[in-house]
Amino acid sequence: MEHLVDWSRAQFALTALYHWLFVPLTLGLSFIVAIMETIYVKTGNPEWKKITKFWMTLFAINFAIGLATGIIMEFEFGTNWSNYSWIVGDIFGAPLAIEGIMAFFMESTFFAVMFFGWDKVSKKMHLLSTWLVAIGSNLSALWILIANGWMQHPVGMEFNPDTARFEMQNFWDVVFNPNASSKFLHTVGNGYVMGSLFVVGISAWLILKGKDSINAKKSILVGATFGFITTIFIIMTGDESAHQVALSQPTKLAAMEGLYDGGKREGIIAVGQLNHHKKIGDDQEEFFWKIEIPGALSFLGFHDFNAFVPGVDDLINGNKAFGIESAKSKIEKGKIAIKSLKSYKEAQKAGDEATMKSALLDFRTYEKYFGYGYLKDVKDIIPPITLTFYSFHLMVGLGTWFLLLFFLILYFSMAGKLDDKKNLLRLAIFSIPLGYLAGELGWVVAEVGRQPWAIFEMLPTGMATSQISTAAVQTTFWLFALIFTALLIAEIKIMLTQIKIGIKEEA
Repeated sequence: MEHLVDWSRAQFALTALYHWLFVPLTLGLSFIVAIMETIYVKTGNPEWKKITKFWMTLFAINFAIGLATGIIMEFEFGTNWSNYSWIVGDIFGAPLAIEGIMAFFMESTFFAVMFFGWDKVSKKMHLLSTWLVAIGSNLSALWILIANGWMQHPVGMEFNPDTARFEMQNFWDVVFNPNASSKFLHTVGNGYVMGSLFVVGISAWLILKGKDSINAKKSILVGATFGFITTIFIIMTGDESAHQVALSQPTKLAAMEGLYDGGKREGIIAVGQLNHHKKIGDDQEEFFWKIEIPGALSFLGFHDFNAFVPGVDDLINGNKAFGIESAKSKIEKGKIAIKSLKSYKEAQKAGDEATMKSALLDFRTYEKYFGYGYLKDVKDIIPPITLTFYSFHLMVGLGTWFLLLFFLILYFSMAGKLDDKKNLLRLAIFSIPLGYLAGELGWVVAEVGRQPWAIFEMLPTGMATSQISTAAVQTTFWLFALIFTALLIAEIKIMLTQIKIGIKEEA
């Protein structure tokens, strides 16, 4: 069973990581293209039309290949995670259905007009189509991230003991879940920054190669401006996202900061090296060395410098002074909930209404601990600390570099000195893959940091899989790895061919 869960997780992680190589560029580049076409329509300058068509071609290549991984990922909920789909399908499926009906069809319809409609529709109609593609792409992300935000912080539902399923009680609670809102804004912000890095990096290469430097400089100015603004935006949304994590996912926050012993006025680790010998409950130091910002974690997490931030030991052993229940107590209550539900079902089958009523009362009393009853060890409530910690801090460090890069590009562009800054242009090129890395690290923090839960504190990952053979999952894992890698190589080759053509010549 453990091997099946591990391989199912690995396959979904593989699909998600590959999918996130394509999606962010779609989110960011769609708006940048729309901005460029707006400049063309406003100015009537044909050079801006060439610029728009160049970047639109690269967007189309990425858009087409990105569809494959997204479709496969949605099918995996039914193939590898059928228990999950059965238990929460009424809730999780609703935003995914809306995404398909509303957002996906919207962006697909207007994509055809945008890409093939040059000189076939009016300028304003074409511009409207380009903006609607950008809006549709981001609406797709909205509904998907509402679903994911619900997994991180389940709200608006109730467990039905008769069907053993979670059922939606309030659709708007799910839609306006603060965790989903912060996740959506932060995630699309990542896409905007990645799209900006893509435009800035490729424009930098064109400038270095002397390929239509004038139009490349126009592109880099748009990309750097959009990137600088959206990097500030992503910093702000990251702060709100961390606040929501502190309120609803304390185990993830503890792993993100490598915090074992909680306390008031806790600081944020700006940079540090975790002590890999450290074990939960021992007396060893958490870090070999660290540079800390005093009080920052308490303030950013709870908007109060004196707030208590629980650490790993507090969450496992409990802390009565701050109202934190121990993991052992939660697991014991969870087992009572499981036993009560089983008694309820048996009594229902036997027609014993008195036992049904008593068992249901016991179940409702301990219902919120239900998922804990399936955990075997109190330490299982803590996600992998090392991976979560380093992923989070490297992501933050890369975000700081992107802000500096966009500022320098803007400064030297406006000063007319960009041609002389060849090392900066080279750094811009090498920052393109760093943007992808930052995005992937963000998803590692979000998803690895949620473990051991498929639905936080409700459904453990181990209880969410399908009853299929491990060999079947292994076979499809390697098949998908081969297909996705081939798609990635194909996209890179097609894009490089188009980039080498340059802006001056049309696709």
